[in-house]
Amino acid sequence: MPITSVDKDLTHLTMTVVADFPAPLTRLWDAYADPRQIERFWGPPEWPATFTRHDLYPGGRSEYYMTGPDGDRSHGYWEFTSVQQGHSFEVIDGFAAENGQPNQEMPSMRMVFTFEETSTGSRLTNTTFFNSLKEMEQLVSMGMEEGATAAMGQIDEVLEDLTSFAADRALTAQMLSPTQVRISRIIRGAPQQVWNAHHDPELLTRWLLGPEGWKFTDCQVANAVDQTFRYAWADANGENGFALTGEVRESDPPHREVFTESMEDWDGPPTLNEQTLTAVKEGTLLTLVITYATEEQRDTVLATGMTDGMETSYARLETELLSAA
Repeated sequence: MPITSVDKDLTHLTMTVVADFPAPLTRLWDAYADPRQIERFWGPPEWPATFTRHDLYPGGRSEYYMTGPDGDRSHGYWEFTSVQQGHSFEVIDGFAAENGQPNQEMPSMRMVFTFEETSTGSRLTNTTFFNSLKEMEQLVSMGMEEGATAAMGQIDEVLEDLTSFAADRALTAQMLSPTQVRISRIIRGAPQQVWNAHHDPELLTRWLLGPEGWKFTDCQVANAVDQTFRYAWADANGENGFALTGEVRESDPPHREVFTESMEDWDGPPTLNEQTLTAVKEGTLLTLVITYATEEQRDTVLATGMTDGMETSYARLETELLSAA
């Protein structure tokens, strides 16, 4: 058990949990920065978490739910008010409705996570600030302390896993729900570099090509909300062409972009794509959550070999960034 102390201060309305880990500081930080990792320990063992959004930057937001033994879900959110890369972050933490919006009937709280290097590894100090004694007593009575203790007891196992989230691992695709897929890959380069590579036509046409031999026939880039994009390709013989089109819904460079996407001349609703770029030790964690209209649409698209083509392109992107550096 990594927890070394739990202190509840009724005068200052705080609860502080301190935990020590035999792992480097950067390894502990990355476990909190990566949605694939944090969801393996944020919820207690009997209430595992699923993060559908995780934007670790000032002004960013996380949305998650924990699933109980009977299938019941408890939704929550974080609003990031401060981030000191590799050292600390502060969030407003609260309960949420199924659509991710704050549940106004339940209290929210401020939480500060501080990461420090120690002689044996690293230390996490998590301080929760409550709005009132009544709210503090309510949340503690709901099992907040026991839940935090049980959740932190799972971190060691995640930190010891040095292969599942390694920078040299190929793209992974995780089914979040019948209509949602999360694509993840670490790309060796800074978030700004990766963002630029997605929005500069000269760079984009050098890596977003899928299988070897394919080439762009049209590259219209969208760089702001409400702008539309169109990317078209053909094989080495100039045949078998296809095009993707879409519109930007949200843009927060160089961290997050939300856009629709559909295949031209394909009869089906567009997907909603939420892309987040997060700085980690080995580069940038690219996370792409794709929401499909139906489970059938999801399976049809994935069956095309889409993820194989994405991995080939991301590997090419990484090579381009490294060669430029």
